[in-house]
Amino acid sequence: MSESRTVEFVMERETKNTIKYEEQPGEGAPIIGSLYVQKWWAKGARKLRVVVEKTDPA
Repeated sequence: MSESRTVEFVMERETKNTIKYEEQPGEGAPIIGSLYVQKWWAKGARKLRVVVEKTDPA
């Protein structure tokens, strides 16, 4: 059985090669917190949406 959750992030700041995003409040405690994404991929996006899926071992 698997469970998934969609997590929203907003840009916090840029570093030399990455952009740091901060998880936006949702239901309950944060599940990721901060997320660093390479600049070449993020291309300056102000917001990101990440789907996290956990699966139980077979």
